[in-house]
Amino acid sequence: MCFRLFWDRADGDRLSESDTKPEAAGVLNTRSVYRGKVLDVREDTVRFPNGSEAVLEIVRHRGAAAVLPLYGAGDCAPGTGPDVVLLKQYRYAAGGTIWEAPAGKLDEGESPEACAVRELEEEAGITADRLIPLTTLLTTPGFSDERIHLFLATGLGEGLQALEEHEIIECHRMPLARAVDLVRGGDIVDGKTVCLVLMAATMRDVWEG
Repeated sequence: MCFRLFWDRADGDRLSESDTKPEAAGVLNTRSVYRGKVLDVREDTVRFPNGSEAVLEIVRHRGAAAVLPLYGAGDCAPGTGPDVVLLKQYRYAAGGTIWEAPAGKLDEGESPEACAVRELEEEAGITADRLIPLTTLLTTPGFSDERIHLFLATGLGEGLQALEEHEIIECHRMPLARAVDLVRGGDIVDGKTVCLVLMAATMRDVWEG
């Protein structure tokens, strides 16, 4: 058995191990730097678990949902499938057009499921009978608390696409295998879409059913 004792250098009084632990980690001070329509930026003074302190610039985000529409073997031509629908969307911040799954930020008070269903129809013109939750991603945990909730949609039908003026989107139905190749070839670089495509490729019980 090993005992750990800590001694104060000044008077020699023995200290318990709990006496040497830093104060609880957390926010010491926070101030608003910028408040916008999509995100907030705050400057937080924080204490880390090891007792050190730092000033961090933190992006606060309401969160988002992304959904990959999937047509199972029964919805495709014999000997083909499964198919997925991906968007080619212009993104100014990305410097051009990129491949993405339908996605968007949560409205105030909106659940991730409701957001996924809404964005699927608004961006791709697709409805779904079934929504399968996959996982929740922290997009950039080094400086943001944004979380994107990922879903797979099946039982697809035709809905009403309703793009906003600034949304420049083309919908492309393709074999899931091609989408995987686009990921492996570096053509799909959007993180949430990479995750959705690769997770869908492992869910044979869903798209073969």
